[in-house]
Amino acid sequence: MSLRSGMDTACELNFKVVGSPLGSIELSACRCGLHGIKLLGQNAPEDHPCVVQRPPEELPEPLACCAAWLETYFQTPAAIGTVPVPELHHPVFQTDSFARRVLWKLLQAVQVGEAVSYQQLAALVGRPKASRAVGNVMKNNPVPILIPCHRVVGSGGKLGGYSSGLAVKQWLLAHEKGAGPHQGTRTDATPTRAGHQEAPTQAEYMKSG
Repeated sequence: MSLRSGMDTACELNFKVVGSPLGSIELSACRCGLHGIKLLGQNAPEDHPCVVQRPPEELPEPLACCAAWLETYFQTPAAIGTVPVPELHHPVFQTDSFARRVLWKLLQAVQVGEAVSYQQLAALVGRPKASRAVGNVMKNNPVPILIPCHRVVGSGGKLGGYSSGLAVKQWLLAHEKGAGPHQGTRTDATPTRAGHQEAPTQAEYMKSG
């Protein structure tokens, strides 16, 4: 996956709603990549199958890629490395910023079954005292689930906040529990980089940041 740089003069967005165990999810994308994932419901499911219901019509490539990623995530979280991650084209990813660095590092470093504290994530981007700013970035994450802000928790094991409600955050963490080899809360500030999330241009960017 790559984070495209250089924003178009104007992005014409396409929208699509897909079904999921968490209720309806609205996806938005332009021709260059994904702009948003919005959970339209506020409550975690009780006894719903882990299936994403994709619309029958053919979707534009960024939307189709995201729907396929979500389908795999909800069915088998540990297998998300087998499907491509959609390119991201939300404005936050178009210029160098603290928010972009935090979101990219979270995508790279915190895998299925792991959790990291706000302070630890701040340390991963070289700003160990910026935990409050990290919390604000998580609150405004345009692509939740894909960039796993639900894996960022408070110190002492507290859940912290979540834009779609704590019940959804609890469900996502429980859904991932036991899904992969990396479980628990990170106890250091050393990123674990998942190979399938590497993009050469962005990797070079991170090294130079």
